[in-house]
This record gives sequence, C-alpha cells and structure tokens, in this order.
Amino acid sequence: ILNLPKYKNYNTWHNRFLLAIGYVSIIHFLHNNPLGTFVMCDSSDLNKTLSQYLLTSNFHVVVNDLDALPLLNKRAGELIKCGHRELDGEWVAPEQLWPYGKEVPFDDHLMPAYNEMIDIWKIPDVSNFLLGDVDGSDLVRFHLFSIHEACKKNAAERPSAQMVLDRYNNVLASLVREATVSNTRDML
Repeated sequence: ILNLPKYKNYNTWHNRFLLAIGYVSIIHFLHNNPLGTFVMCDSSDLNKTLSQYLLTSNFHVVVNDLDALPLLNKRAGELIKCGHRELDGEWVAPEQLWPYGKEVPFDDHLMPAYNEMIDIWKIPDVSNFLLGDVDGSDLVRFHLFSIHEACKKNAAERPSAQMVLDRYNNVLASLVREATVSNTRDML
C-alpha cells in the first residue's frame, strides 16, 4: 500500500517501522492476554500471516482473523499444535517441523506440541517485509539485528514478545532522537 504513488509521502522508514511495532504489539497482546496466551496459527507463510491483519486509514495495524488462535494452558503445561497436518518450509519455526525425517511417515499423534515462541520466530521476517526498501530502512534493520537474531534461536532461547517490543521502541526512540539532532544541526 505504501508503495502506491498517492501514499509516497507516508512511505518512510518511520511509518514502516511503526507498522512493524504495531505488529509486534499485537503479538505481545496475544501472548499476554488476560484470558491466557494465544498463538497465531494462521501464519504458515508471509502472505497468510499478512492476511491476518488490516491496515487502517491512519496506517495502524489491527488484527483481523482470529479463527486459528489456540490458547496455551501454561499452568497445566499444555502446549499447542497448529492443525493436524505436516507443516514445512522456511517460514515455519523449527519446532513446527516433523522431527523424525522422511523415513517415518507423519503422524499427528507423534508430532510434538509447541508454544507461543513460534510467533517470535516469524517477527524478523514480517518486520523486514514491513520495513520495505526505503531510505533509512537498512539503518533500522542494523539496529534490530541482535533482537532479530535472538528471535531465530532455539525456542527456549528466544526473547518474549515484550522483550522484542521493548527493543523496537528503544530503537525507534533512538533513531528519532538522532534524526532530530541531525535536523537541528542542518538548520544551524
């Protein structure tokens, strides 16, 4: 949408980064909901993931499709599975892949369950898409490199959505501060 000519004035690293922050905020809310921890299961590829959200007329991300949102019962130690079929591809988190190789046919009863960290795995890919290829987006990516790298670690080592959101907000504040100082210098 931001690539359309009529939105060219809005197609900035700042607005695109705000979209990424909005996306991570939604993941944070789902993981820290008063009802429990929800996992976004309708996210087997980028297009499917993006179709779960809407962009408002004032460029805010809102969640749209909540039909595949299983609830984790952490107190009971219950995990979830996204459907009953084998998942594959680079988009899904490693723990969502069939762990027994090609020699063992997929059997849902043998497939290990997993937790909300599958959503964290996808954050860097969604954010990189949302950041696009505009002036300044590479600088944002540079500042997000370490948190994005952490998101791709083993599930037990991944940061929480809160940690990712905090890092995103800190990077935004820092970049806005840098831009303000730079603009002030230019005016002098």
